Amino acid sequence: MLGNLENRYIRLEVISGKDLQVPSERIPAGIYVSVNVDSQRCWKSVIGILSSDKFVVWRDTVTLSSHASSALSIEIRTSYEAGRMLGNGEVIGKLQTSWDELLDHGDEPFVLSFPPVRDVHQASLTLKAAIVHTCDDQDSVLSDFLVDCEIARDTDVGHAQFAAYVTNETVSHLNDAVQHFQSVLDQCPVSHPDHATALTNLAYTCLQGYIRNDLEDIDTTTSLFREALALRPQRHPDYPASLYNLTEALNRRHNKKSTAADIRESAKLYHELLPLCPEGTYLRSIAAGANGVDYVIGGCNNLPIDASDEGIHLRRVVLELCPLGHQSRLDALHPLLRSLRTRFTQCGSIDDLDESIRLGREAVSLLSEGHPHRGICLHELAFSLGYRFDHQGKPNDLDEAISLYEEALCLRPVGHEFRDSSLDSLGLALISRFNKRDDIDDITRAISLCREALTLRPPGHPRHDITLNNLALALETRYNKSHVGEDLKEATGRYCESLRLKRHDDPERHITLHNLSSALCSRFMETQENEDVEEAITLCQESLAVLSSLHPDRYFSYMRLQEAYLFRYVILRDPADLSLVVENLRLALRHPTQGYPERIILAYIWTVVAEQYGHGSTLEAYLAFFELLDAHLATRSSATSRREAAAAFHYARSLPVDAASCAIRCDSLRHAVELVEQGRGQQWSLGSRLKTPVEDLELANPKLAHNYLELSRRISNAAQSSATITDRAVADQSATEYRRLTRQWEAAVAEIRKLQGFSRFLLPPSYADLQAAARQGPVIILIASQYSCSAIIVPTSGEPHHVPLPSVTLVDLNNLKDRFARAIRHASIMGPKVPRNDLIVLLRTVWNEIMLPIVNVLEHVLKLKYGSRIWLCPTAAFTSIPLHAAHPFQTNADRSKEPCLEDLYICSYTPTLSALVRSRQMMKKRVAPSFVTIGQGQPGAGKGKALLAVDSELELVYKLVPATANRTTISGDAATRAGALEALEENTWVHLACHGKQDPTQPYDSHFVMRDEHLTLLDIMEKHVPHAEFAFLSACHTAVGDKETPDEVIHLAAGLQFSGFKSVIGTLWEVDDSVAKHVVKAFYENLFADMEDGGVMDCTKAAWALNRATHTVKTKVPLEQRMVFIHIVVLFFKLQVAQPPFCTMTSPCKHAHPSMSVVWSILDGCFGLTMAYLRTAYIRFNIHFL
Repeated sequence: MLGNLENRYIRLEVISGKDLQVPSERIPAGIYVSVNVDSQRCWKSVIGILSSDKFVVWRDTVTLSSHASSALSIEIRTSYEAGRMLGNGEVIGKLQTSWDELLDHGDEPFVLSFPPVRDVHQASLTLKAAIVHTCDDQDSVLSDFLVDCEIARDTDVGHAQFAAYVTNETVSHLNDAVQHFQSVLDQCPVSHPDHATALTNLAYTCLQGYIRNDLEDIDTTTSLFREALALRPQRHPDYPASLYNLTEALNRRHNKKSTAADIRESAKLYHELLPLCPEGTYLRSIAAGANGVDYVIGGCNNLPIDASDEGIHLRRVVLELCPLGHQSRLDALHPLLRSLRTRFTQCGSIDDLDESIRLGREAVSLLSEGHPHRGICLHELAFSLGYRFDHQGKPNDLDEAISLYEEALCLRPVGHEFRDSSLDSLGLALISRFNKRDDIDDITRAISLCREALTLRPPGHPRHDITLNNLALALETRYNKSHVGEDLKEATGRYCESLRLKRHDDPERHITLHNLSSALCSRFMETQENEDVEEAITLCQESLAVLSSLHPDRYFSYMRLQEAYLFRYVILRDPADLSLVVENLRLALRHPTQGYPERIILAYIWTVVAEQYGHGSTLEAYLAFFELLDAHLATRSSATSRREAAAAFHYARSLPVDAASCAIRCDSLRHAVELVEQGRGQQWSLGSRLKTPVEDLELANPKLAHNYLELSRRISNAAQSSATITDRAVADQSATEYRRLTRQWEAAVAEIRKLQGFSRFLLPPSYADLQAAARQGPVIILIASQYSCSAIIVPTSGEPHHVPLPSVTLVDLNNLKDRFARAIRHASIMGPKVPRNDLIVLLRTVWNEIMLPIVNVLEHVLKLKYGSRIWLCPTAAFTSIPLHAAHPFQTNADRSKEPCLEDLYICSYTPTLSALVRSRQMMKKRVAPSFVTIGQGQPGAGKGKALLAVDSELELVYKLVPATANRTTISGDAATRAGALEALEENTWVHLACHGKQDPTQPYDSHFVMRDEHLTLLDIMEKHVPHAEFAFLSACHTAVGDKETPDEVIHLAAGLQFSGFKSVIGTLWEVDDSVAKHVVKAFYENLFADMEDGGVMDCTKAAWALNRATHTVKTKVPLEQRMVFIHIVVLFFKLQVAQPPFCTMTSPCKHAHPSMSVVWSILDGCFGLTMAYLRTAYIRFNIHFL
């Protein structure tokens, strides 16, 4: 063969290697093959990346001359540098062979096995060798051995000694390796290109000596790795290896010293490292293994909860190290969700709580039913949901939390080690629901659960004091409802026992201080013994003394302290106590960590206390309530959810009129107008703010206008889509997105307000702004308050006029509206010619007691001419009384008839003054009129009786509409929900005749009855028809408001106004379609009377036309059917200007103090219903979860 190989060349292909195990166990940057053709020269393959199964693929080829000898040496070596190499690396395989042996396999690949190195499993290569006859410049691929380089030689010796140390565990080898690597470092100063490599080799050797307890200095080793990393920027090929080496040192130091900073840093480094390590590589397998990222995850999970931004960032990093499917993901979820929840309690960011709930839902989904750890996940999720209920007041959250606690309790039967925690948690949740719904079964069961938990936590148990406190809370809550003295007695005793068990440095001692203070106040109400209230004050002051200024629970200390001061004021009547009550209320309301529901309740309590005792802060309290409620409703994305949120504070629904009444008593009529405007129609205001016209803004700053409109559109779309979501997790995500968009929208509004002339864009209105509503006639605001009933007339110019109604009380008005309802029902079954005596009596009362005093001011003070326009703006109970139909029914001595209100003036209704202003602004732009008549007289089975006169009414209206208008009719099978909605969008004038139904419990489900599906109020509200002008609703109950929130005026006519219609004729009660057509005919005949003379269709004449129509049909239509139709102005919108958040009135409201029994009745209503609810909110975090 030698003779045959002379002047021949051999092409060698290095294909792959397997079982490439490194004797020193160090992770290589790569593996290469060295072919040594003689004692001076060698060929080196490319560096291949070692896979997780210790396999490398090279597919590198070289052609070499055989020379005179056939002997050669093949080595497999590691490279610890992916870039510039220092030395030749560590030998993991070495074999002496010959060309003859390589060529014996022909042209086929073959496996070449290597003997073990340092008793490590033998490696093998897959090669392929062949003879070729020509080769150009074959010597250029050979390189010289670096035998003359001292740095490289010392490095190679160091690697060899280190490998010997690892395999033989001989310390002398370690010392030799350290000595050689130190020598290399000494020869490589900072400026040397191999300085980082020299640092790494020395540090790695020392680290392994530290791990094996042969070296003690880990700090210097860590510093060396850190210095090496600093010399290798992110794009350096050895940057990933340097990251790993530093994490290894940090992990080892943490393992021995438990230094939290080390494991935190290591987690952040791993977060950066893993994306740089391709899947399947050896480095990835080690980094992601038990001693790598898994160790870091476990170490971080054992760290205490840290709610700082840095702590939460760390938790996010750890979670990202555990992607979906990772075995440790569940363990990483819990610390993050707990940290987020803790930060929520400290800072009050609802986004943190929402994310905590989202993570909790994921954790529950990872464990099947019956899994032994599922109870923990259920508890965590329920805990977060309970917090969100306390913060936002959503009943679904509380119900879901209770359901989860119930499931967790089932997983912890009698004898389970964590049953006590489940009992405590479920008991507290039931207390919350009892405070919300008054179901006695809830509080009875809560007490039972807490008693059982107490038996599982007997004296000496580390959480005995917590369960004592929770049982006392349950007993006190029941006492607040039932006033059973034994409950209060036991509750007070349990609180005292719990307090005795708590050390003075217990971080949760203030909770029991709060609760005991409340129980002592309750006992003081029973016994009037001053010692109780004095002790209560002392306890609250003690709790404040131990809490930092930003501690979230200072809110509850302020709340309890004002309660105690109030009770003492009731007995001693020291004005200083009342001032302290108000001061602590202010401090509580301004505390940043509490949710809106708790603060809204407290603001309501403030209004009650200030009213009853004539404190000068009364108007400030009302303003605080309105601002908090407005902000709370703004967090709800849909109209339905906003209405539900407002209805939760049903006991405060009279506050808008009570605030106006207070301002009147303070001789501040302008402020009264502003307050009644601010407090009413909030839900419509929040919805309509996204439909604000921006023509002036587009001229001033087109970019800001476009951004504002785009964000408004996106928020509107998000709100509409959220209304159909049923999945709770998806609903949570939708709510978070809605808040994100809302924050962007608010930022855009803030930018707009910086423009000259736009400083009051969408801010609450001043009296001067609101007076624009009276430009075409005075607006009469009728205020029905528990404190006084009166009217304020807003004239075209000048100051408002107050019209006292001294003979009218709120009780009178409620009786009056009930009598009207009965009279209308009675009239509906009477013959058309039978006198409506009951109605006549009632309308005479309305005239004499309500409208006549107002008319006198209009006539004699304002000198308002007969036939002028007036707008009625009723509030509260006034909204259910047909004020426009007020009539004296009196004949004068000369046999003339005394004129009624509609004889004197043309009446319209408006829900707010802002609505009237807005309608006139919207009328500036008009398009060619198009008129559609929509009728459904045959609604189908189960949808109401047939309306036989509908088709003839539609035909009549069609004939009366001017031919110049584009006229269409939709009826019968075509009058479907979709058809009606399309018609509403495409036409500017609409006449609708069908069944209408107002839903008293869910007003947004009020509807018009179509052939297939109901056309609901929500359907209408979702449409935006800016060019719409007029709608005549010839249907029942289209202008009847919601009993729960009468000042929101939620009805079908309002829905059309909200969608864009400027002028609407609606109905107050049931319409008789057989006689309604007479009113319809007379109305349109009057409305279009001047069309033959070249006039135009003008919806501003609708009120006048309705007035004329009701006079025309007096002999044809019964009284109740003439009264049923009313004219309502306009799209709901809230003008707003800047208002200080807490503007104190200096002059107190002057009225008599109530008796002690009345005060206690009020306090019972306020504190009994709300204080226990608030206690539940902050006691919640005192539960220990396992």
